[in-house]
Amino acid sequence: MSAHNDYGEWGELVAQDYLRRQGYVILERNWRSLSGVELDIVARLNDLLVIVEVKTRSNEFYGSAAEAVDDRKIRHICRATGSYVKYHRLSLPIRYDIITVVGHDPNPKVTHIEGAFLPPINYVR
Repeated sequence: MSAHNDYGEWGELVAQDYLRRQGYVILERNWRSLSGVELDIVARLNDLLVIVEVKTRSNEFYGSAAEAVDDRKIRHICRATGSYVKYHRLSLPIRYDIITVVGHDPNPKVTHIEGAFLPPINYVR
């Protein structure tokens, strides 16, 4: 695995630990749909399904990590979420969050953007 992938994996672990400390139950990490789209973290908070896209950066010199979640990425995440919900036969409200992890151990900056985006208007689940 490349250093870039290792760093992303580390960021996902940081985000997962953060969510657990906030009371979320982690259901899946790196879940892949049949089309190959990955959901970074699938969590549950009470009766809410939370899909979390994690972006990890060493710094924000070239812009916010959250800006990397563009319209195309949002469409892919929403389609994969539809597959996840159908596969697990879930009927829960869904929220889409972004967590950015910037920096390195021992003190990365973690930013949690709840309700960061909505499914596109023409999205059908």
